[in-house]
Parts: sequence; C-alpha cells; structure tokens
Amino acid sequence: MPLGLVALAIGGFGIGLTEFVIMGLLPEVAADFGVSSSAAGWLISGYALAVVVGALVLTVATTRLPRKPVLLGLLLLFIAGNLLSAVAPTYQMMLAGRIVAALCHGAFFGIGAVLAAGLVAPQRKAAAVAMMFTGLTAANVLGVPLGTLLGQAAGWRSTFWAITAVGVVAWIGILTLVPAQGPNASSVRRELSAFKSAQVWLSIIVTVLGFGGMFGAFTYIAYTLTDVSGFSSGAVPWLLVIVGVGLFIGNVLGGRAADRGVDRTLLAVLAGLVVVLAGFALTASNQAATVVWLLLMGAFGFATVPGLQTRVMQYAAGAPTLASGANIAAFNLGNALGAWAGGLTISAGFGYASPLWSGAAITVAGLAVMGGAAALARARSSSGSSSLSPASSSSPSPVSSLSS
Repeated sequence: MPLGLVALAIGGFGIGLTEFVIMGLLPEVAADFGVSSSAAGWLISGYALAVVVGALVLTVATTRLPRKPVLLGLLLLFIAGNLLSAVAPTYQMMLAGRIVAALCHGAFFGIGAVLAAGLVAPQRKAAAVAMMFTGLTAANVLGVPLGTLLGQAAGWRSTFWAITAVGVVAWIGILTLVPAQGPNASSVRRELSAFKSAQVWLSIIVTVLGFGGMFGAFTYIAYTLTDVSGFSSGAVPWLLVIVGVGLFIGNVLGGRAADRGVDRTLLAVLAGLVVVLAGFALTASNQAATVVWLLLMGAFGFATVPGLQTRVMQYAAGAPTLASGANIAAFNLGNALGAWAGGLTISAGFGYASPLWSGAAITVAGLAVMGGAAALARARSSSGSSSLSPASSSSPSPVSSLSS
C-alpha cells in the first residue's frame, strides 16, 4: 500500500471529524456563544451548503493547476478554518470558520480520489479510493466519540485545536509522501465536457438517492434509539460507534467488490440497503435486533461510496476532476434530501421510525436509477459501442453525449 494513501486518509479523517464532531458539541457551543439551538444548527447546515459550493467552485477554479499543490492549498484552507473556529470570539466568527473549513471538503475528496487512483495499478483504483475514504469512516468510529469526550472535558475549543493539528499532520504527509503526477493538462471546457455523458449524470443521481436514503435514517437515529428502541440517551454515542464500525467494514469491502464489477456491486449493495432499512423499521423496538441493524446500516450505506465515486470517474474519462468533485457535492445533497424527507414523516406524525421507511423509499428510487444506468451500459456495450460501456480500470471509456 503506498504511504501516500495513508496521508490522504489522514486528511479525510480530519475533514470527517470537522463535519461530524460538532453534532456532539453543539449544546456546549450554543451555551458558550449564548445562541439558540436552532441558530447553532447553522454550524452544521452552513457547513453542508459550503461543501456543495466549494466542491464545484474551487474544483473549477483550480482545473488547470497540478493536483498535488492544489490539495496542499486546500488543506491550508482547512487548517485556517479550524484555527478560526478554535479562537472565534463570537458566533458569527465561528460560523465563518466552519464555512472556510467546509469549502475545501468537496474539492479535497474529489481531487484526492483522482490522486489516490493514480497511486495504484489500474485494477486497484476503487480500493485506493476506499482507502482514502477510510479516514472519513475512522472519523466516525473513533474521532467523533473521542473528540466529543475531549470537548466535554477540556472545552469545545480544545477539539478544534486538535483538528487543526490533524490538518497540519495531513499537510506534511501529503507534501512528503504523495508523488507529483505531472501537470494537469485539463481545462475548464474539458472538465465540463464530462457532463455530456449520460452515465455521469445517472451516477450522480444514484449518489444523491442512494446515500440520501441512508443519511435520512441516520440523521434522526438518536430519536429512533431512545424513543422507539428504548435505549438511554447515554447509550447513544456508543451505539453510534457500532454504525461507525459498519461504515469502516462497508467502505473496505465495497471498494474491493467494486474493483471486480462496479455496477454489479452497486446494484447488490443498494438492494441490501433497502432490506436493512425496512427490516430496521419493522423491528426497531427490539434492542438486540437494533444493534445488528445499526451495524448493517453503516456497512451497506457506506459500501456504495467507493463504487459511486469510481463510476463517476470512469465515465468522465479523461476529465474526472470536476465530475469527482460534483459527486462529493451530490453526497451532501443526498444528506439534505434524506434529512428533509425524514423530517417530513416525523412532522406528519408517523413516529421516529418513519425516517427509516422514507430512507428505504429513497434508496428504492436510487436502485431503480442504477438499474436503468446498468441496463443502458450493457445495451451500449452489446451494440459494439464503448461510449457508454462500463470503463475498465485500465482503459476508461470515452465520454458519451446525452443524445447518444
């Protein structure tokens, strides 16, 4: 395993920690700044919106620049944003720090995925992408519980100081361990040409729906665990560690499976996620079953990530950077969609298990789109055209047009 992948994973760990640890520290942050819980919630939603903007704008702005220096610059933005959060004297300054840190999120994973894939043999690209995203899963398994405990013991600012330090370590690691991959010969026009591919758009839609279904259920999982399953609120953080373990397992196995067949893997995993969410909804009142479902929800939910990211890069052919960043933005749009749908079902009076049902429904829609995309790819392949056939890892498919 190239050590450069470890450096990229550390960067992913820091970014994942920045995104999720605030959820456990929100009451302390709100009390410190004297704002309401709803106002403090903007530290989460504002971050997510900034991720979408940064994933597209920064990727476009840096298209012609070499990828490694761009990644180092993005990490400097990440370090600056978390440093600002750590020392922020006001809520407004804290929000500004969150937005600055978030701007690098999508572009980092989008560009980092391209760099990671370039560090390994063609048949190992999905596994390399999964390795980079392992940092994100580790942030959920270990980083969020430990970061929350640190913030509660030494003050919430200490957590952001620690995240800043992680950013510095990642920056040094990428500087020294990730080899330069030559000049980026792409251009904005060439990167935009990737979106002429029907399969790029279909892959992005599957990302929104497939990941949105899982995250919609996950957003309200604390309420499900306490109000439906009957666990105490003190047990929730440790139950979420189980989800994190599932995320880690799913990410690794999903990457390996995607290297053997992206479309086949995504169809199987999305179908499995539907079953898991529906089964969870039906048996959420059973604590033993709930523990099992939490593990499986994390595993199937995150097993889609390497395949979805790799699929977009394959069909974007020689211009994968912007498409890769757009897919990271799609993950965050899926988060928003799933949370919105789950909130609607709760507001409608269907109870705290209802986000599991809405998540299953959204995932069914993603499965349907994925089935159509795979069928279209097979049809194009059997007709002798490679423009929409699944790209082999060693020979990416050329970009197709929407009219083809």
